[in-house]
Amino acid sequence: MDEFNKSSSSESDESKTSLDNTESNSQEIEKREYERPLKRENRPPKRGSGFIYGLLGVVVGALLVWLLLPNGNTSNKVPDVKNNVMQEERLSVDINTDITEVVESVTDAVVGVTNLQTVRDFWSSSETTRETGTGSGVIYKKENGKAYIVTNHHVVEDAQEIDVTFDDGKKAQGRLIGSDMWTDLAVIEIDATDVKAVAKFGDSDALKRGETVIAIGNPLGLGFSGSVTLGVVSGKDRSIPIDFNHDGAVDWYSDVLQTDAAINPGNSGGALINLAGQLIGINSMKISQETVEGIGLAIPINLAIPIIQKLEQHGEVIRPTMGVTLIDLASIPAQQQIVLKLPNEVTEGVVINEVVPNSPASRAEVKRYDVIVEMDGEKIEDMVSLRKHLYNVKEVGDKMTMKVYRDGQLIEIEMTLENGNAF
Repeated sequence: MDEFNKSSSSESDESKTSLDNTESNSQEIEKREYERPLKRENRPPKRGSGFIYGLLGVVVGALLVWLLLPNGNTSNKVPDVKNNVMQEERLSVDINTDITEVVESVTDAVVGVTNLQTVRDFWSSSETTRETGTGSGVIYKKENGKAYIVTNHHVVEDAQEIDVTFDDGKKAQGRLIGSDMWTDLAVIEIDATDVKAVAKFGDSDALKRGETVIAIGNPLGLGFSGSVTLGVVSGKDRSIPIDFNHDGAVDWYSDVLQTDAAINPGNSGGALINLAGQLIGINSMKISQETVEGIGLAIPINLAIPIIQKLEQHGEVIRPTMGVTLIDLASIPAQQQIVLKLPNEVTEGVVINEVVPNSPASRAEVKRYDVIVEMDGEKIEDMVSLRKHLYNVKEVGDKMTMKVYRDGQLIEIEMTLENGNAF
């Protein structure tokens, strides 16, 4: 037992001695670890570190000064001390370009045109006046307390009343002076009290392909009044087939300008302007197909001016006539063409279907089933080319020579043209 206690006491003393040594070593390690960073701080600084710290201080100081100065805040944010929020100050910038100046000078001359017609109410059987269509127009003249507006024929067709709406929303009652189906032009007269601007005519013949143009009008009605679209002259001297009576046959070819400026329903009759602020076209139509994009059409102002003047003076365009009804030779079946006794080589021309009594054709002894193939030395292929010659080349009172086939023989006939509105 004493040996065991002695042994245990000896082991306990050794353990105590070992523990004391471990504790002493641990304190020594902690002391060294504690002293190590102090020794690092007392080391001399590396080369260049002082310069870096100094430069960093300068940058931080400059940044603080820049933020505190009133002109140093590029975002124009002003601190609101009371609400502790940043408020952004918005600046209004007045930007002027050649286009904005042109639009500003012309926009008051472009108006909305509303076609009003009397319709019968289905339920009450009473008649009321309703809007049946809207378009645009351009004020081109102001004199003697009246102003004159050019628009499209199809905008005012069958109108019983016409409302004219200015760019500022004011309205005036319009009076139709005259309208022409063939050129799709019409002239309206209004009181000039509220008229602020008049458009100036330009020279559509001087236009170049690629020249910038501006379309102004009321697409989709007065809700989009004064809309401005920008484009270029895509083409000149385009001929577009027109079917007036919707029978599938071409009645006329309209000579127009082509532009990629957006032209939509309601733009009809509006202004096509060059960068000089001059009216160079009357917007008329667009080609609307799924596979077509950006083809707008306008009547060249050089073609429109003579028609405008005639409508203003006479209320109509007086055109010459022969006094006949016509059929295209190409539309007659081959079996029926046997009656005409034409040579095999004759495949184009216009057939006289009826001669009006006491007309120029009647006095010149034109016969039914005569086939017109030439006028004044110009080949006549169909009714469109015949009308073009009569309406664009000849005047009332002019003499005209034409060649026709009668019973298989080519003969020449001369007549004096008369006013077509008389028949």
